[in-house]
Amino acid sequence: MLGASATFVEGDDVIGSPQRTGERNFLYRDFAGAGLALVLVVVAFVVPYLGNETITPIVNRTVESVRDFADAAPLFGFRDVHFGWGSPVAVVVAAAVVVWGRGLAQTLSWRRLTVGVWLGSALWAMALALVDGWQRGFVDRLTSTDEYLHDVPAVTDIPATLRGFADRILDLQPDSWTTHVSGHPPGALLTFIWLDRIGLDGGAWASTLCVTVGSSAGAAVIVAVRALGDEATARRAAPFLVLAPAAIWVAVSADALFAGVVAWGIALLALSATRAVPVPALVAVAAGVLLGFGVYLSYGLTLMAIPAVAVLVIARTARPLAGALVGALAVAAVFTLCGFWWFDGYQLVQERYYQGIASDRPFAYWGWANFASLICAVGLAVPAALPRTFAWSRVRALSPVPVLAAAALLAVVIADLSALSKAETERIWLPFEWWLLSAPALLPRGSHRFWLAVQAAGALAVNHLLFTNW
Repeated sequence: MLGASATFVEGDDVIGSPQRTGERNFLYRDFAGAGLALVLVVVAFVVPYLGNETITPIVNRTVESVRDFADAAPLFGFRDVHFGWGSPVAVVVAAAVVVWGRGLAQTLSWRRLTVGVWLGSALWAMALALVDGWQRGFVDRLTSTDEYLHDVPAVTDIPATLRGFADRILDLQPDSWTTHVSGHPPGALLTFIWLDRIGLDGGAWASTLCVTVGSSAGAAVIVAVRALGDEATARRAAPFLVLAPAAIWVAVSADALFAGVVAWGIALLALSATRAVPVPALVAVAAGVLLGFGVYLSYGLTLMAIPAVAVLVIARTARPLAGALVGALAVAAVFTLCGFWWFDGYQLVQERYYQGIASDRPFAYWGWANFASLICAVGLAVPAALPRTFAWSRVRALSPVPVLAAAALLAVVIADLSALSKAETERIWLPFEWWLLSAPALLPRGSHRFWLAVQAAGALAVNHLLFTNW
């Protein structure tokens, strides 16, 4: 597909000039980036089985701990070669996007493309989930004793729950929250309580909410990129966002819900910053509400401030900042007045984190293996695109995709160095992964089908060779 008889302008048209050695070098860098990423992934999967006690995913290695927490390290799951009735559907969806995705992204009206990315992402995510079956792959994902739904029936007084939320974060007490509830601010639990209160109770409805909101993140990304002045790249990114390997963890994890919420917060901020909407100030407030609520869904989403600042830098304006702060502070004020002080929760959750499996997960492995998990979620096309993405000419010009991808990468590096994201980053970093997934749009257009096929093959391999816990 990428023969020596043709070379490509960066991410643009095919040019039949084999003399363009600079572009040929870029092609080599594409494959070098993907190759190095693949090596990292292979090493991360192999190291746990080398018998080297100095580099291991679990410190206190017992048969049970390895089976439960490191059987598929660096991913969280189990080795399990399996197929399901979602398998042929996933293959058909992947083939359709590979063959027709690029053409449709260029010809559909903008509104239809945005809806199409959302629906296509949801279809791809559901097909992958159903490889594991309807119950095991979808309905039961959020019903375990570690999940939010476990604690929903016990909440009969929401104000009292918020007032006493921090008191129940630490483990080893009779009324401590379950693992995921204790590890997040109360916004996450409240979301599932509200869903239950309106009659949509149980695992199927909770999973539907997560997939519906999570699969909209790709649409939010192209909306943001277009608003920031690069519709052409947004259209080229669309098929990659639909066929994202991260869809494995969109269906189903609550982090998919978190990702969708903050992705639209960033998109609204971009629309406000470029005054692409009738009332930019009001949209800025709405962006702040979504981003502010994100901070009450997950403590780590404070790092979404980095992509938010990137939006303002690209747009070369600080106009939406005041409105966004008003929206975010309004959310914080409501939670605070209801009795939950975010900083108390953040302090206690760090202690709770090391009361659990985190104390047995050594940073010597996870400090770098986290990035192998990230590559599994974003696919090899992303590291292949990074040399083009971070080309100085693009960064200096404040092109939307490079700057937003750089912001997302900076956020995950900070998260990794905090040592509060040891393992399970394939789902924990979902809110940042969507911005990295736009980077393959900058690869040569003539190579897009090849890289889309690589993305699909990676996702299908992971989903059929492993049973992921999310």
